[in-house]
Amino acid sequence: MRVVSLLPSATEIVAALGIEPVGVSHECDHPPRMSDKPAVNRSRVDPTASSAEIDEQVLEAERSGGVYDIELDTLARLDPDLVVSQGICEVCAVDAVAVREAVDELQLDCEVLTTDPHSIGDVFDDIRRIGAATGTEERATALVADLEARVQAVERTTTMTDERPRVAVLDWTDPAMVAGHWIPEMVEMAGGSYGLTDHGAASRPVEWETIREYDPEVLVVAPCGFDLDQTTENLTDLTDRPGWDELTAVQDGRTYAIDGHQYVNRPGTRLVDSLEHLAGVIHPEAFERPPEEAARPLSALPISS
Repeated sequence: MRVVSLLPSATEIVAALGIEPVGVSHECDHPPRMSDKPAVNRSRVDPTASSAEIDEQVLEAERSGGVYDIELDTLARLDPDLVVSQGICEVCAVDAVAVREAVDELQLDCEVLTTDPHSIGDVFDDIRRIGAATGTEERATALVADLEARVQAVERTTTMTDERPRVAVLDWTDPAMVAGHWIPEMVEMAGGSYGLTDHGAASRPVEWETIREYDPEVLVVAPCGFDLDQTTENLTDLTDRPGWDELTAVQDGRTYAIDGHQYVNRPGTRLVDSLEHLAGVIHPEAFERPPEEAARPLSALPISS
């Protein structure tokens, strides 16, 4: 089957099911060999810019037709049987409406499968749906069973912990944005409390004063699309704000950067890795700390003013 995957999380799922996609998005980089696949879309936003500049570029792109362009010639040449797209966020990846318009324009005879996860359970359902669409149902069932067992192992451990610290996860720094969707559920699974937004709610910008009033005991910075180096480059968006040094998480040394590009904001098979990483920073006494390439204490990062 000829599969085109237009978001990194779906590409990871497709690969985990033993399928080599014929085309991917410009951001698909895991497994690493996916970077060599033909890219079927491109972004109008400079991913190397600062968080504030990216926010401005996104707003401008949305006013002028969207953040992403689909390479119609490439899509036509690849002639897919299945295109996997998404409906969760027009900023994160090319959305399903644009994909369907491209498929119709090219008169391609293919199925468009749209993912729209807002919880870990939704991600598991997406794995099963992609398995059904690609004839890999048995492999999908086994993969989900393995991931569910790892989730249950985390939850068993956190039921034995008394402390439920207030946790904030930020998936953007300028403006400051509170992570939503699967994050509130995952924080609670990992043994924390998450009082800034509800389960399944979209990520949203918040006033800095709201975060100060919430006063997180554990603060995780995981900007969408940023690796640890780019997160470090933008940390003054937070550390220069009034009251940063007064936050309980800062005073207690419980602030962390997690790779938001590879983990927290990528709802694929490694979302369970993200759960385990969150558990490791929320309850380091009960879980292994995440590997340095995935997460680091902010105190270990070279923050410059």
